Amino acid sequence: MVLTLSYQIFCSPVNLFNWLQNHLLPCPFKSLTSFDCPGCGFQRAFICLTKGNLSESWQLYPPTIPIISLLLFAAISYFAGFKTRSKAINIFSILVGNFILLSYFYKMAMH
Repeated sequence: MVLTLSYQIFCSPVNLFNWLQNHLLPCPFKSLTSFDCPGCGFQRAFICLTKGNLSESWQLYPPTIPIISLLLFAAISYFAGFKTRSKAINIFSILVGNFILLSYFYKMAMH
């Protein structure tokens, strides 16, 4: 029974997207303060990105692609054993962090 249910959920992209959309994690910061946090919108933007809706993903949360790029770069550099990985990852992390904060301040200014 469980195997059949997990097969139905995870083996079909349509079912996977529907399951993810119905099981989003609530933001504790927003629950406590009623303000969006700097990461609010990432889950919905990630789902749109996996569906191929790049523009909708960008509208929901612009830092999604830079965050995913940072995670992929860190994973690849870790497993490939690049000698300069720590410096490059630090610089990339700072750039992505600044982009997250800039997009957050822009979002707060527009609301």
